Amino acid sequence: MIYVFLAEGFEEIEALTPVDCLRRAGKTVCTVGIGGTVIKGSHGVSVTADIADSALVLDDSVEMIVLPGGMPGTIHLGESAAVQDALTYCASHDKWIAAICAAPSILGARGLLSDKTATCYPGFEKQLVGCNAVAEPVCQDGRMITGRGPGAAMDFSLKLVSVLCGADTACSIAEGMVYGK
Repeated sequence: MIYVFLAEGFEEIEALTPVDCLRRAGKTVCTVGIGGTVIKGSHGVSVTADIADSALVLDDSVEMIVLPGGMPGTIHLGESAAVQDALTYCASHDKWIAAICAAPSILGARGLLSDKTATCYPGFEKQLVGCNAVAEPVCQDGRMITGRGPGAAMDFSLKLVSVLCGADTACSIAEGMVYGK
């Protein structure tokens, strides 16, 4: 199970591109709405989440959690008990944690990026506490994957596919979507 969290004001492309690519790869992806199931993105697009945060189940089936950025979505994710519980579970059970744009700041606030290399939206670097912040589209350090922003959403999503399903699957999906051609 891969959980993609959606909070009011999330960046649509950063949330839905990973959902799309991971489902194309055959992964089970569940979108989780913070505070309900109908969540409006930062550009006014309303999305119906698969479940509300109250239905979140953290068990051995969890492979990864994904935190999209956007404002004020990132703030709402950081304030969410469900997101904090999921971060605690994944960090203590060696599960994948992925965050893009402003959302790596949530990981920084939790100390999850200490002594790691990560990327984020320009201007959020100081919130990546104890981290070597780089200006790369996508960065992986151990079980942490971070993305820079909306323009990196496809590269970020394909990286998630690559670590869960292999580079060949990620390349196949990219080719099928005519990405990079």
